[in-house]
Amino acid sequence: MRARAVEFVAPRSVRVTDVDVADPRNDDVVVRTLFSGISSGTETLAFNGDIDPDLELDESIDSLKDTFTFPFRYGYSCVGVVESAVAGLQEGQLVFCLHPHQSVLVRPAPEMVVVDGIDPRLATMLPLVETGLQIALDAAVDRSPVVIIGLGAVGMIAGAVLAQTGVEVVGAEPLRSRRRVAQDFGIEAVAPEDAPSDVPLIIECTGNPRVLARALDLLEHEGTALVASWYGEKEVALPLGRAFHRRRLTITSTQVSSIPQALQDKWTFEKRTARAVELMTQLPLHLLATHTFPLEEAQRAFEAADSAADGLIHAALSYA
Repeated sequence: MRARAVEFVAPRSVRVTDVDVADPRNDDVVVRTLFSGISSGTETLAFNGDIDPDLELDESIDSLKDTFTFPFRYGYSCVGVVESAVAGLQEGQLVFCLHPHQSVLVRPAPEMVVVDGIDPRLATMLPLVETGLQIALDAAVDRSPVVIIGLGAVGMIAGAVLAQTGVEVVGAEPLRSRRRVAQDFGIEAVAPEDAPSDVPLIIECTGNPRVLARALDLLEHEGTALVASWYGEKEVALPLGRAFHRRRLTITSTQVSSIPQALQDKWTFEKRTARAVELMTQLPLHLLATHTFPLEEAQRAFEAADSAADGLIHAALSYA
């Protein structure tokens, strides 16, 4: 079989090319892709060439065992229709798969997540919902307010999940258009200069390495900065002198590819994914699905995702 796929060929350059697809074997399933989502975090770093080229694409995902050395294929959010019944999957079912942008996929059935009943365009945001859920789990806070810095898709989702626990959430975002969407998403949103201070927790979701240093000033004594951003190869300068030490601040990371040891008695990958699918039916994700581009316009799509142009929050490619 042959398929159309997105390939990263150089910094700020992608192309759509023909690729060979292996014939299905054993419990493999053939999926015809309808949409694939573009992440505004890792994928924009990859698009700009801001990731160590020797780093494995994702050591936890079997379909991403290459490295970030150009040219490479990347992406992890394909939604499509099953073309053949196998291992409990029925022909015509809607499924999600962690896989680079590609028009036809052949992967083992256990890698598929059934998302029947969810709009396929919105279903491309499943990894973002699962990331937002993990951020909320890692936050483990019962005091308010929590300030989320950066109201992209992940920031808004994490805020909404945290708010479900009864925590007061305030989002700090410089773009007025995103603040308006956040209000409709159920999150109080303010300009960064109006963010509350003396708070127990900030969650940094901007991807901008200059933001964290300024955000530390918002924390109370013994407060915590939870870093959801991945900065890639960008340098991060932090003021870790007198104020940082005397106030006993903590900086820690959150990452969706693993479940921290402290949560492993309550959460598994399967349970977390199942909860994320439930959340997709509860959150107004249509507010975040702002832009959809034809597959053949992948270059324009990545440029738009990188610049957050024209109110873009989440972009996807269409294979229709």
